[in-house]
Amino acid sequence: MDHLFTISNAIIINEGLKFRGWITVKDGVIEQIGEGDFSEPFTGEMIDAGGKLLLPGVIDCHVHFREPGVTHKADLATESRAAVAGGVTSFMEMPNTSPQTTTLELLEEKYALAAEKSLANYSFFLGATNDNLSEIEKADPQLVCGVKVFFGASTGNMLVDNLATLEEIFKRSPLPVAAHCEDETTIRSNSALMKEKYGEDVPVEMHPLIRSAEACYRSSELAVRLAKKYNTRLHITHLSTAKELELLSNELPISQKRITAEACVHYLWFCDEDYKRLGTRIKVNPAIKTAADREALLQGLLTNKIDIISTDHAPHLLEEK
Repeated sequence: MDHLFTISNAIIINEGLKFRGWITVKDGVIEQIGEGDFSEPFTGEMIDAGGKLLLPGVIDCHVHFREPGVTHKADLATESRAAVAGGVTSFMEMPNTSPQTTTLELLEEKYALAAEKSLANYSFFLGATNDNLSEIEKADPQLVCGVKVFFGASTGNMLVDNLATLEEIFKRSPLPVAAHCEDETTIRSNSALMKEKYGEDVPVEMHPLIRSAEACYRSSELAVRLAKKYNTRLHITHLSTAKELELLSNELPISQKRITAEACVHYLWFCDEDYKRLGTRIKVNPAIKTAADREALLQGLLTNKIDIISTDHAPHLLEEK
């Protein structure tokens, strides 16, 4: 039997519009959206929203759900359940699990796990390394949301630091390139200076000076340069600085952009002043930076230089932080 219901008297937010209206849903699929009062002939269930907001399900394009291999933190079942509870109905998950998802065989295993356990829609990124270009070339863009390229060594051994390899990935990848942009040489130099000054116990407040704005800009500039050279579909993940906005454009609608970027909630909420209060609980890569950077990122969203907000949801146990 068909399951038919209408939600009426809702403030609907959709496709850049905000209006009072109604939607009709049949067997889990939205059939109609209307403005004003609902007055159609109807035999299903009626739900009065009472003027509450009604939004489409959120797509979170940057999450870490820790399966396989790191499931003492979380897994596809727990995190997809949390996602759906918060209105996130689709997610795109990153490859730095254990083992790291750097082959199509391992990627297929992840899809099989998600088919069994996930409560939300899903896709998974293939991870790039210095030597898996053949795997990237064989990936189907209808099935795989992108290839994740770590310009900085945020995790494991997935740093791609060979310029010739980067050139080939940008030239030959059939998938959009999602780039974690931090310059490893700059980070190592900054880290060495901090260790000279503080020893092994470097204060957490120094984290944004080690993984600095300069490190982010150098790496993002390289990614943008390569994308323009090869007309690559590039997505810069988790922007953290004002200066990186200089590399982005708002002259085209998002549907026509070849280079896009995301902001994450934590960079829009916290700044370096919060390290004293929260310590390692806000220690992330790239680092949370200054209040001026935070304000610039908010303006970048408002002016469409930054195209989306994601979470970079990455659970840890408190003792691990």
